[in-house]
Amino acid sequence: MKDLVIDLEAEKKEILKRYRALLRASKSTLQKGDKRMIRKAFEMALESHKDMRRKSGEPYIYHPIAVAQIAAEEIGLGTTSIVCALLHDVVEDTDVTLEDIELEFGKKVAKIIDGLTKISGVFDTNSSLQAENFRKMLLTLADDVRVILIKLADRLHNMRTMEFMPRDKQLKLSSETVYLYAPLAHRLGLYAIKSELEDLSMKYMERETYQFIKNKLNEKKTEREKFIRDFIEPVQKVLEGQDLHGELFGRPKSIHSIWNKMKKKAIPFEEVYDLFAIRIILDSTPESEKADCWKAYSIVTDLYRPNPDRLRDWISSPKANGYESLHTTVMGPRGQWVEVQIRTKRMNEIAEKGFAAHWKYKESSTDSGLDLWVQKVRDMLKNPDSNALDFLDDFKMNLFSDEIFIFTPKGALIQLPLNATALDFAFEIHTDVGASCIGAKVNHKLVPLSYKLQNGDQVEIITSSKQAPKEDWLNFVVTAKAKAKIKSALKEEKRKIADDGKEILERKMKSLKITYNSENIHKLSYYFKLPSTQDLFYNVAKGLIDMKDLKEYQALEKVVENKPQDKIENEQLQSLVKNLKTKDSDVLLFGEDLQKIDYKLANCCNPIPGDDVFGFVTVSDGIKIHRTNCPNAAKLMANYGYRIVKAKWTKQLELAFLTGLRITGIDDVGLINKLTTVISNDFKVNIRSITVDSDNGIFEGSIMVYVNDTEHLDNLIKKLNQVKGITSVIRFDSVIEKAS
Repeated sequence: MKDLVIDLEAEKKEILKRYRALLRASKSTLQKGDKRMIRKAFEMALESHKDMRRKSGEPYIYHPIAVAQIAAEEIGLGTTSIVCALLHDVVEDTDVTLEDIELEFGKKVAKIIDGLTKISGVFDTNSSLQAENFRKMLLTLADDVRVILIKLADRLHNMRTMEFMPRDKQLKLSSETVYLYAPLAHRLGLYAIKSELEDLSMKYMERETYQFIKNKLNEKKTEREKFIRDFIEPVQKVLEGQDLHGELFGRPKSIHSIWNKMKKKAIPFEEVYDLFAIRIILDSTPESEKADCWKAYSIVTDLYRPNPDRLRDWISSPKANGYESLHTTVMGPRGQWVEVQIRTKRMNEIAEKGFAAHWKYKESSTDSGLDLWVQKVRDMLKNPDSNALDFLDDFKMNLFSDEIFIFTPKGALIQLPLNATALDFAFEIHTDVGASCIGAKVNHKLVPLSYKLQNGDQVEIITSSKQAPKEDWLNFVVTAKAKAKIKSALKEEKRKIADDGKEILERKMKSLKITYNSENIHKLSYYFKLPSTQDLFYNVAKGLIDMKDLKEYQALEKVVENKPQDKIENEQLQSLVKNLKTKDSDVLLFGEDLQKIDYKLANCCNPIPGDDVFGFVTVSDGIKIHRTNCPNAAKLMANYGYRIVKAKWTKQLELAFLTGLRITGIDDVGLINKLTTVISNDFKVNIRSITVDSDNGIFEGSIMVYVNDTEHLDNLIKKLNQVKGITSVIRFDSVIEKAS
C-alpha cells in the first residue's frame, strides 16, 4: 500500500512539473487573465481524467498536457488553443458535456472542442467512420483552423507514444497519418511536424527499412558533420565580409524522404547524395529581404558551381501554403551535390510554424495562399452531394505538395496543382467557364481540354454555349473544385433524364397493371440491383430496362424482398467482418488449408509467405491479403479501418507464389542465359514470364518468378546480384488497384 502512495505522490509531482513546462512554453503569448483560464482548463482535465490510464500505464492527463505543449511550443498557438488542447478529450471520454465547457470557457472554445470530438451516432454506413470524422473536423476548419492544428498536435503525440499499442492499431494509425495528417501538416506549412509524422509512420509500417536507414545515418554522422563545417566556413566568411548576418547550419533529411528518394530512383542508400541540406537564415529588414537572399545566393554560387536545373525561387512566388525560400543545388568540395536553402528569419518562422506564424505576419504578407486554400476547402464542404469517402479522395488531391503557376491572358497569376490540365484552369477561373469550355490556347497555340499545363504557361480559354460537362472529363481533371463541379453538373443532367424515365415507367407499369407506389418502385430497383430509385428511372429513360424486363419482374415479384442493394452488401460485409473477428483467435491464419477460408492474394502487391500482411474484407472477392507496405495499404487502412483483419501466414509447404524482379545491368553476350540458369537450375524456380530491353549497352529486364517465401526470394536476389554485369535486382509491386 505504501508503495502505491509513493507512486501517486511521484505522479502528482510529475504532472505539476509537466504543467509548469507548459506554462513556460506559452509564456510569450500570455495576456492578462490567460494564466487563470489555462489553470481552470488544466484542473477540469485533471479531474475528468483522474481514473484513466494510457496503454503504457501512465496517467491519462500526460496526453492532454503534451498536446497543449506541442500546440504552444511547436506550432506557436495561443491561449484559446492551449485550453482546447487540454480539454480535447473530456467530452468524448468523460461525463463533461459541451454545454459545461461553454458555460466555463465560452462559445469559441466549445465550438473548437466540438470539432475535435469524434462524431458519434448516425453516419452513412457505407462510408467509413474515420472519413466522417475527418469531414466533421474540416467543417469546423471552415470557421476555425485551430481545430486542425490541435488535431495535428494530438496525432503527433499519439504517434510519438505508440509503442504500447497492438500491431494492428499501430498500422491503422500510421496509415491514416501518412495518408491524411502528414499531407495536411505540409499543406498548413508545418514542415517539421510533417516530416516527423512521416518518419513515425514509417517506423511502424516499414520497420526494417526505417531501422536500416537510421543506423546508416548514425554511422556517417561525424563524417557528415565535418563535411558541413568545411562547406559552411568559406560561405560564412564572405557573408560577414559583405555585412550579411545570419545563421548557417546543416539539417539532415528525414528518413522518410531518403526512403522516397531510394524508391523513386531505385538506388541504394549509398547513392543518395543529398542526405542533408544546408540552411542559411538571414537577419534582414522586411524591405531588403529579397535583395539579401539573392545576394547570399550569389555568394554561394561564386564559391560552388550550381546545378542550373535545380534553382527554385519561392520568394518571388511563394507556395500556396505561404512557404518562401530560395533553393539551389551546388557541387560541394568533395564532388557531391548539396542542397542550399536561403531564407530570412521571418520566412523561416513561416516555414517551421506554418499557419500559426501567418497571423503574426498577416499585415506584411499579401493575401496569403493559405487563406485561398481554406476558402477552397469551404467551397468543397458546401457541396452537399459528395459522400465522405469521395470527399476525402478529392480533399487528399487538394493537399498537393507541388504547385505550378499559370498566367491568365491579362497576366494575373493562378496557382494549380502539378499535372493540372487546361480544363482545371477553366474551372479555377469560374464554374461557368469550365462547364462551357471547348478548348484552350496555351502560349497562343490551340490545345485540347486534357492538355497538361507547364509552369509559367499563359492560358486563354475558348468557350461555347452549346458545350456541357461530359463524364470523361473526370478522367483528366485533377483539382477537387473541377471534379466536384463536373460531378454535380452530371448529377443534374442525370436527374433531368430520370424525371422523364419516371413518367415512362409509370405508363409501362399501368399497362402491366402493376400498382405505381413507392414500395413497388423500391422492389423494382432491388430486383434490377440498382442502388437507388433514381438509377431505376434513369435506366428506363435510357432504354436499358424495357417491357420484357418488367414482365420478368412481374412473374417473380412474389419473391422479391424490398431492400436496397447497397444495404444488403453492407450487411453482408458487416456480418463477414463480425464472423472473422469473433473466431477463436483475433488473427486470421491462412496459407495451409486453402479450403478453410475464402481469400485471394492482392495483385497490387503479390504477397508471399514471410511478408508482413493484413486481410481486407471485400464484398465480392472474400478476403484479400495485402502486404502492409502495399502501395494501397495506407488508403485502405485510412478509409476502411473496420474492414481490416490481422493476418498471419501458417507454415507453408512447397507452395509457389508469383513475384516480380526488376534486373538492370550491363548488356553482355549470354547474360540472359546466366540469369535463367541461376533461376531455373540452382534454385529450381519456375519463370512465368520474362521481358528484356537492351538500350545502348544497358540491360533492363522484368522477370515474374514463383517462389516459396521471403527467405527463398532473398536468397535468389543475393545469387542474381553475384552474376557478372548485374548492377541491381529489385522486387517490384504490380499495379495499383482500387478498393473493392
